[in-house]
Amino acid sequence: MRAVTVIPGVPGSLRLLDDYPEPTTEEGSILVEAVAVGICGTDLEIIEGKYGEAPPGTDHLVLGHESLGRVIEDPTGTLQPGELVAGIVRHPDPVPCPNCAVDEWDMCRNGMFTEHGIKALPGFARQRWRLQPRFAVGLDATLSEVGVLLEPTSVVVKAWDHIFRIGQRAEWQPRTALITGAGPIGLLAALLASQRGLSVHVLDLATEGPKPALAGALGATYHAGSIDQLDFEPDVIVECTGAPAVVLEAMYKVAPTGIVCLAGVSSGGRTVDLDAGSLNRTLVLENNVVFGSVNANRRHWDAAAEALSQADRSWLASLITRRVPLSEYAAAYSPGPQDIKVILDFTA
Repeated sequence: MRAVTVIPGVPGSLRLLDDYPEPTTEEGSILVEAVAVGICGTDLEIIEGKYGEAPPGTDHLVLGHESLGRVIEDPTGTLQPGELVAGIVRHPDPVPCPNCAVDEWDMCRNGMFTEHGIKALPGFARQRWRLQPRFAVGLDATLSEVGVLLEPTSVVVKAWDHIFRIGQRAEWQPRTALITGAGPIGLLAALLASQRGLSVHVLDLATEGPKPALAGALGATYHAGSIDQLDFEPDVIVECTGAPAVVLEAMYKVAPTGIVCLAGVSSGGRTVDLDAGSLNRTLVLENNVVFGSVNANRRHWDAAAEALSQADRSWLASLITRRVPLSEYAAAYSPGPQDIKVILDFTA
């Protein structure tokens, strides 16, 4: 079968193989036919050779951790043939650590987890793949065009879950949320904020293209510029850019007893001027919390499926700015200036 692969650590090794082996039952009992695979910055960094780990016994890693497929067969009866399904990316470590032992593999403490398309497990950018039932998430049949957004949605569901858990440390009645960055994670974070009844603000550099309209369609206020120009202090900031200057500004801007969730990942080698004493004083005297969040466990994936089922389908579809046939795979991994979410379409 056909599969999109790289040799981890080797820049320029992206290839579409025509003779990749069929998945074996060791991967799982549920056999799935691929429908689509979403592409994100993680895939691009793996292609650049920055990280990635092939499964044991092979030099190649199949890419793709944002999945959507249709069940071909499931002898366990968990899912029925034809049902939409997505695969949970991370698997717990074999030790296991205390968190992995209770299926909170998103909070793995020893780093021995594995991840489809990233670390030691083949990804979903292949025509057929298999899943164990515990890692298979069924989707509403009406999500066939947008269900590939489940993985990034699970990430922001976890972020909001932890935000509200932290907020319960005291009497907390959040009203305003600021999302910095209007990429897929940022816009989905705004969707979740809207579903939670918050007054939503989205900040990004873009003044043209689809981002302002997508934020507006959620009822959010769109801002183009810097955080320090805003005339309000958000109760919650979900930082999705990873830009060091924006991260720092968010810490200063959040309201007293506010929460800053860092969901964007910064690249190394960038420095900003920082008055550490002033920042410490602000965070301590205002009882603020800053925390990082990544990945998701089964509970978050199930909640993400429910969040997508409640969302406007046309709005979700608008996040997908390019659908690239598998035969033109290389184009999918070349970002365009107006791209939000690009997917590989296995049905074209």
